[in-house]
Amino acid sequence: MATNIGMMDAAYFVGRSEILSWINSTLQLSLSKVEEGCSGAVHCQLMDSVHPGIVPMHKVNFDAKNEYEMIQNYKVLQDVFNKLKITKHIEVSKLVKGRALDNLEFMQWMKRYCDSVNGGLLNSYNPLERREACKGSKEVSKRAAPIQPSAKSTTSAPKPHSSHNSRKNDSHPANPAAKVPRPTSSGGPVYDEQITELKLSIDSLEKERDFYFAKLRDVEILCQTPEIENSIVVAAIQRILYATDDNVSVVAEAQAMLSQRQPEPLSPIQEVAEDKPKIETQKRKNIMTLEVDVAANSTLSPKQRISDASDVHCSGSPLISC
Repeated sequence: MATNIGMMDAAYFVGRSEILSWINSTLQLSLSKVEEGCSGAVHCQLMDSVHPGIVPMHKVNFDAKNEYEMIQNYKVLQDVFNKLKITKHIEVSKLVKGRALDNLEFMQWMKRYCDSVNGGLLNSYNPLERREACKGSKEVSKRAAPIQPSAKSTTSAPKPHSSHNSRKNDSHPANPAAKVPRPTSSGGPVYDEQITELKLSIDSLEKERDFYFAKLRDVEILCQTPEIENSIVVAAIQRILYATDDNVSVVAEAQAMLSQRQPEPLSPIQEVAEDKPKIETQKRKNIMTLEVDVAANSTLSPKQRISDASDVHCSGSPLISC
């Protein structure tokens, strides 16, 4: 069951039209924009559809228009998350503002979660019956009901209108100006929907761009650390970071820099550290020699010491004959 999914998950690339059709078909609503569900009531009923009976629907307000009323719906949703041990963070302050991108991202997460519960299958769920206990449910049902009759009336209405125009054209001469077709208003919502889709895709691309740019900036700051900024590995990384073209040879050049890497010279501190054991070894040898001499002198008799001393004096001075 998906409770926490990353921002680069496939769930966040589901289109706005697919999200709207899923909400309207599941809850029998007539939402035309994702941000119309910013009150939190839709989210509560979506959770009720996959977990029947866990949402107190009598506390849900479908008629919430002010922020404090919407916050009450999100409190109900948060209580449901706590019962189900869902750790998803609800950014209420952003959702109640009605921004399209914020509400789309949360709806995308809701769809991913609902699809993960029993494969998204609803067992005899009646959204209208469950919504009767909610405040403002009647107005929502009224707005959803006239969709099909209005569609039928639009298809049947032009027939008598066209016959009336044909009679008028038979009795009066044709007017060239009247033949010019007027622009229909049906194309307006289509263009608005396309513009909204483009804006959402642009916002998503900008967020992805900022994410990867921040990663590259972190790498650049790490390469500027004084302890490693002069190493060949950092130089190879910077060669790739600061390349102004997409040529593959840039990677080859960086690899060549690494293959030509020479062993770095020892610092003076390391050389002193290596010489120090030699000095200590020499000191130990001198101490051992002195200890041997002292031990030898202590074992010799007084006569032997005098004779040794005379031998030293005789051998040391050319003027004294022994």
